[in-house]
Amino acid sequence: MNTGDSIEARRLDGNVLGGPLADLFAVDVTMAAVTCAHCGRVTPLAAHQVYADAPALVVRCPGCTDVVMRCASDQRGVRFEMSGVRMLVIAKQAEESG
Repeated sequence: MNTGDSIEARRLDGNVLGGPLADLFAVDVTMAAVTCAHCGRVTPLAAHQVYADAPALVVRCPGCTDVVMRCASDQRGVRFEMSGVRMLVIAKQAEESG
């Protein structure tokens, strides 16, 4: 039987997604605004709950805790599923003057 304590001990924050998702995106996506398809909450990806003890990284909404995305990487490549994301907004980087 799982207790709340064991779930808390397994949970990481969305910053752990920066490395695996760097293979898919040319920018750091941890500050991207994610709109949850389940509850509509808009939250930076870094604030999401991530569980890394499954075959894939499982990302849950910090509001409703429903799964918003999954990401797996192995020798075959990167697999990324985000059926629980209504919208992912990555802000434009400020251009460097020079």
